Amino acid sequence: MAKKFDAPGAIDFNNDDSNTSANPTFESIFNARMSRRNMLRGSAGLAVTAAIPSFGLAGCGSDDVSAAPVERLLGFAAVAKSLADRVIVPVGYSATVLYALGDPLFATTTAFKNDGTDADFENRAGDHHDGMEWLGLSSAGTPSASANDRGLLAINHEATTDETRSSFFVHADGGTTTLPRPASETDKEVALHGLSIVETRLVSDKWAYVQGSSFNRRITPLTEIEISGPARGNALLVTKFSTSATKTRGTLNNCGTGKTPWGTVLTGEENWFGYFTRNSSDNAARGNDKSVVSLNRYGRAQGAASRHGWESAGSEDRFMRWNNSKIGSSADGSDDYRNEMNGMGYVVELDAYDKSKAIKKRTGLGRFAHESAAFSKLVVGQPLAVYMGDDSRNEYIYKFVSNANWDAADASPTDRIATGDKYLDAGRIYVAKFAADGSGQWIELSISNPTVSGYAAYKFADQADVVVNARLAADAVGATRMDRPEWNGVNPANGEVYFTLTNNSNRRAEPSGSSQSAPDAPNPRAYTDTKGTASQSGNVNGHILRIKDVSNAGSAFSWDVYLFGAESSAAAGTVNLSSLTSDQDFSSPDGLVFSPATGICWIQTDDGAYTDVTNCMMLAAVPGRVSDGGTRTLTYPRATGGDLVVTTRVGALPTADTLKRFLVGPAGCEITGLCETPDGKTMFINIQHPGEGTSQANLADVSKYQSQWPSNAGYGAGKRPRSATIVIRKDDGGRIGS
Repeated sequence: MAKKFDAPGAIDFNNDDSNTSANPTFESIFNARMSRRNMLRGSAGLAVTAAIPSFGLAGCGSDDVSAAPVERLLGFAAVAKSLADRVIVPVGYSATVLYALGDPLFATTTAFKNDGTDADFENRAGDHHDGMEWLGLSSAGTPSASANDRGLLAINHEATTDETRSSFFVHADGGTTTLPRPASETDKEVALHGLSIVETRLVSDKWAYVQGSSFNRRITPLTEIEISGPARGNALLVTKFSTSATKTRGTLNNCGTGKTPWGTVLTGEENWFGYFTRNSSDNAARGNDKSVVSLNRYGRAQGAASRHGWESAGSEDRFMRWNNSKIGSSADGSDDYRNEMNGMGYVVELDAYDKSKAIKKRTGLGRFAHESAAFSKLVVGQPLAVYMGDDSRNEYIYKFVSNANWDAADASPTDRIATGDKYLDAGRIYVAKFAADGSGQWIELSISNPTVSGYAAYKFADQADVVVNARLAADAVGATRMDRPEWNGVNPANGEVYFTLTNNSNRRAEPSGSSQSAPDAPNPRAYTDTKGTASQSGNVNGHILRIKDVSNAGSAFSWDVYLFGAESSAAAGTVNLSSLTSDQDFSSPDGLVFSPATGICWIQTDDGAYTDVTNCMMLAAVPGRVSDGGTRTLTYPRATGGDLVVTTRVGALPTADTLKRFLVGPAGCEITGLCETPDGKTMFINIQHPGEGTSQANLADVSKYQSQWPSNAGYGAGKRPRSATIVIRKDDGGRIGS
């Protein structure tokens, strides 16, 4: 997701912090001693003691080391940090561009000129390529779990590159930055969002997308989508478009993905809230009812400006939907779009193979800023678990458990969306609460839970209300506030779940106000870092947490911190707690995917804190297991008196053979989205928003573009930077990462 570490004074709709609950920051959980003491004092203002065993990471494969693969993983030479405007991969590998912003999907769609005059984006690649899944096709064009040379890519198009409202790279003159926005610009920008389904083939050792494939299609914010699960038909989703509350238009701000065991794609709606606006008098129009509490909790205070101003483009319904104000006279919202925002923020399921099947928002998985959705290991006769994070500062980690037990026959169903109905519409949603001793508890968010139903700050009406307002339900039960939970993945070797916690500028040893949180056991760092002459405070570089569930449906788990992001030169005792070297250091982990072929854990970054030294990157890691390390104790002095002592659980320190940098991207980009062919010999990843730092005022001066990729790599017309999907192959035809 395109969210850098906070820049002073910047307005970033992708970095929400609307959690003002008093939920625990672990000071109250682990009863840390608060006595003043002498300590080592460095730039981070804290001292540390360590108790870490000397053994290394366990091998990938299974808990039985005898089952480890013979193949040497991470056999490539680490890629150095770089500020070059190109994609850099290890010696012995090649990377080529496959599918970029504006590429035509159909034979009747004109070639992309990339000068801002292009239109018809409903039939072209959208912008900001993000999460992505591979769905194999046999030579006959039928679904195949083993196909390596033909398949579909389902690609999220999360957002657009914009400075002041306008998505300026797709408009000839940069677009209009004042209100009202022209309808012609708004229609183009709306169509840039959503997803692509695009067929790809390997022919004569070269990959290409198939223009004109019958499988190709775009899903946009105007595509009709069904509401499914507990909130279907509920009063909270009544709108002028759907007075029955059974459908909505489109999906928005799609970030991470997931692939179901039955072969469909899940896509997460992340920072949709910033696309809506509310009038400055809307609270009074609503009678200051509980909907105001919900809107504030989801980042839409009255008077808040929308990201693009799409609501200003005209009186037509497609524009009015972005005004989330109560402007109609009805009691239920059937004559306006006061409830429109309640239709966004879900995990959406679609069958990429079959255009005739309905696309569905699975409301049972909760409504928040969704990233990826990762499934637990499959056990016949046991329910499925789906793990999810809420990517905003101080938000939560969730788990959904199906009521239905897994049936192996459902791996190849005749109706894949109906199978999704079976496993994703009925179940229980939980939120995580972490304890300092390395244990944790999943707390069910249910209307039958007295803590939820009796919550004083918001009166829940029913279970639909609980899932639509999952953040408020999580507040009610005292869930642990986390450092922006982004993607997550399940280690295929042992079922443990890895969560990237990207960063948190609101972590402070001495919090000021309800938006800030003190360091705690699962989010233990708060320090000051410098980027040039600017200071950055909080958990600047992020970390990766991992969870070991007792069972898919169980309420107990254990946890530790797998890796701490840090510059290699940072203080080892206070910031660089994983002892990262220059071949391993990273900041702001975001995308995280386990290879089903090799078991490698691929880690991608979306960074703004370390980008004076290197562009964003991707690393390869050999995962271990929860509790393969030890503990660290950090001591923070406080001006108000007493020390804050935080003890955390850490993974075994990485070595040169278990963690190394694999790729560095072009200037201004985020590295995101990853999928592979089943044989592990072809990898697809996305380069999102290269040149994001370009000023709209410099659109006419190519020499001032932060990036000219991928045109400078020989792909496509024009020099305006474009998000794109690339293909990585090993020159000797071997598996990626070995």
